[in-house]
Amino acid sequence: MVGWARGHRWFLGVLGLGAVLRVITMLGYRPAIWFPDSYTYVVTALKPRPDLVRPAGYSMFLRLLEPFHSFAAVALVQHLLGLLVGVLVYLTARRLRAPGWAAVLASVPSLLDAYQIELEHLLVSDTLFAALVMSAVCLGLSRDLGWRTACGIGLLIAAATLTRTVGLPLVVIFACWLIYRMRGRVLMAGVMLAAAALPILGYGVWFHATYGRIGIVGANGVFLYSKTMTFADCAVMRPPADLAVLCDPRPPAQRPPAQEYVWSPDSPLVRLPGITFSEENDTLAGRFASLAIRSQPLGYLGSVLSELARSFPLSRPVYPDQEVYGYYEFPAAPPAPPGRYPATVGAERAERDYERGPIATRIVEPYTGWMRAYQDVVWLPGAAVLLILLVPPVAAGVRRLRPESPMWVLPWTTAVVLLVMPPAVAEFDYRYVLPAVPAACLAAALVVGKPSFRNIPRNVRI
Repeated sequence: MVGWARGHRWFLGVLGLGAVLRVITMLGYRPAIWFPDSYTYVVTALKPRPDLVRPAGYSMFLRLLEPFHSFAAVALVQHLLGLLVGVLVYLTARRLRAPGWAAVLASVPSLLDAYQIELEHLLVSDTLFAALVMSAVCLGLSRDLGWRTACGIGLLIAAATLTRTVGLPLVVIFACWLIYRMRGRVLMAGVMLAAAALPILGYGVWFHATYGRIGIVGANGVFLYSKTMTFADCAVMRPPADLAVLCDPRPPAQRPPAQEYVWSPDSPLVRLPGITFSEENDTLAGRFASLAIRSQPLGYLGSVLSELARSFPLSRPVYPDQEVYGYYEFPAAPPAPPGRYPATVGAERAERDYERGPIATRIVEPYTGWMRAYQDVVWLPGAAVLLILLVPPVAAGVRRLRPESPMWVLPWTTAVVLLVMPPAVAEFDYRYVLPAVPAACLAAALVVGKPSFRNIPRNVRI
């Protein structure tokens, strides 16, 4: 053990520092930090049923931890998942013979980035989602791919999809990867697809039984509508009368961020009769969005690219507004209680039934001051994320890596999909970038040493 620790001392040092930072966070912000979505997750956990806006995967995660009656326990498990992601990146890179320094550097953003640590302390789904996706990626890079591994990948991707719907395209990515790994044979891909499809279809049956609608959420049309309102011009679209009620006469440059068209009382969609996510309103919004994209394909492409570019700034400008941006900073004062009625109901249920005690975040100095100061200095700029993404394809092209060793392709493609999907179907958000970073870092580490499956012994130990 001493020899093993000496061989991995740099990584163990980074891992230990990451653990200490998470302990300080838990001491400073008790029991956890609340986000507007958190209250809905708790309601779904306490009264299990599909939600119209987001799938119930994270709520079932909360349900599993409900016997502890402690949101501090939830935060602890999420911090452990964050550490697990860093460990997976390092171990996978070393197992595939990436240089030790590259493997350590690849794990640093997951373990030490202040915004990552803060996200783990928020009661939101992103940490669980990232852990599920990275587990699937690491399984996909296994030396041997049998039916058990394929089933495991499928189940992990299904769980990720039922945690955040942007995971659904990964089913196709992993199927193509398995076909490539198996030299064109589709059996393992079919096993993976079946393992992924069964939980997703089962959830879809549950959703249909609850709402009489096909799908796993009932908000796809609404969010795509909000996306298109960044460029949609009804003078170009010429929508029929039933869709024209969703038009905004203001020029796109003068419109609010996309999220306002989902939640703001001034949104044309929100002003329609019934709840925003009713089947009628979601269908209407989806039709409007489809017409906007068909009528202005270049406008849609430009909107996606401009939103995607927000992932890569050198600084961290406020977006979409100060309120949302502030949730991703370690606060100096407890967050304000929820104002919207559904959230207040969730807060009452969380306090009475889940925590069985006060749930308000308590700020404890000097720990909170330490983490705020740390966050001012240690975080991964968006420009660095872009550089990390560019390393694998550039290095592969310059060095002409052997065609039998493109292991970087799976984590790299996964990272790209996770970055592109939110701006393509809804909007950019800073917390959507973080789950893509571990996969991008792993891809960069793998491309450094030209690793190949062929020169890795079976059952290798690092």
